[in-house]
Amino acid sequence: MGDPAPHLDTAGLTLRGLTKRFGTHLAVDGIDLALSEGEFFCLLGPSGCGKSTLLRMIAGFEPPSAGTIRLGGQDITGLPPHRRPVNMMFQSYALFPHMSVAANIGYGLKGRPRAEAAARVDGLLRLVRLDGLGDRRPETLSGGQRQRVALARALAREPGLLLLDEPLGALDRGLREETQGELRAVQRRLRTGFVVVTHDPEEAMMLADRIGVMERGRLVQVGPPAELYRRPASRYVAGLLGDVNLIPGRLGPASPDGTRAVVTVHGTVRATDGGSSPAEGAEVVVAVRPESVRLGAEGLPATVLDATFLGDRVRRGLRLPDGSALRASAPPGDGPEPGAATRLSFAPADAVILPA
Repeated sequence: MGDPAPHLDTAGLTLRGLTKRFGTHLAVDGIDLALSEGEFFCLLGPSGCGKSTLLRMIAGFEPPSAGTIRLGGQDITGLPPHRRPVNMMFQSYALFPHMSVAANIGYGLKGRPRAEAAARVDGLLRLVRLDGLGDRRPETLSGGQRQRVALARALAREPGLLLLDEPLGALDRGLREETQGELRAVQRRLRTGFVVVTHDPEEAMMLADRIGVMERGRLVQVGPPAELYRRPASRYVAGLLGDVNLIPGRLGPASPDGTRAVVTVHGTVRATDGGSSPAEGAEVVVAVRPESVRLGAEGLPATVLDATFLGDRVRRGLRLPDGSALRASAPPGDGPEPGAATRLSFAPADAVILPA
């Protein structure tokens, strides 16, 4: 079975310059990242951005081309997977169909005293709310229950860090939302560090303490979900995290309150500097979420194209005089009907200036 994993102080994970090349293809490009103890961290990005490759390097399944991986202050870059206090849960779950649920969970506990292993399995069954189902076979369980079996098995050896690659991707939408809450609840009870790969921004925002957005092998922004949603650092991040309006214009002077004027073809608006600090006169865009757009008697002129009822919200499509389209979202109630002329505005704190 090889040597056991070393007993490390797993206070945090630190990546420095982590890079992976496949021939001439640069899959992961110099990642620097530090995670704290017990943090729930999500790597978010589209397929092919390098997030799964990064996860596999942390697990030890892919050797890095350059850089280091430290856990609890100790370098584990060269350790094989079985020597790392890290475990990985895959989207397929990879449960053994011929084994019971309890046997699947206890598979990694071979070599431990029987009573100790049985107690650990029983505790994990209770943790993931599968107590009483230990004798069942995986094929008799629902998709959400099989996901919980895989989670319990990944936690059986008490890893200092659990890595999850699209763990909820095989579930339908309703079950996926229910299981997201269960996954977060388990992590909070255990305070084990979780690193989850996902391409679903809603899932990342629901689960994570912090999100790392990846683009073409690089981490382009890291922060709490609310910060990334409200203060994206680029058009890419803004679009990835949800529906966003982008209003082009030229940057005007700063105000004493820290906002900047942006001169559009239809009038001047004020917004918060996104941190790039372009020079006055530079071409920029103002990023504003549909729920921050207000319709009324002030602001830029617009025509209402349509109104779609979405239960707790009504989404209105708008057209500016130059033909550009925007969206506004508000609770149901009185509002302009399709075909009506209106004006749109937003608070400067709800809009971010980004490079064009």
